[in-house]
Amino acid sequence: MKNITVSLEDEVYRRARIKAAELDTSVSALVKRYLIDLAGQETDFERRKRLEDEVLAKIKGRGFSAKDRLSRDELHQRGVR
Repeated sequence: MKNITVSLEDEVYRRARIKAAELDTSVSALVKRYLIDLAGQETDFERRKRLEDEVLAKIKGRGFSAKDRLSRDELHQRGVR
């Protein structure tokens, strides 16, 4: 387990101590809970990966296939006879 040091303005620390007392806990416990919650949130990368996986699953679920597309030769004919 790691220890950290946090510097706060006196008034912020005083109010945090009052809030901790109201919740029957410590300032350290409040900070620890906040950081645990923060670290447990989905990162931007994880969110984007999840969204990508959802889109791909929808595409596959609809039976998407590229096999019915034009061949490479047909695609590049461009009306030249």
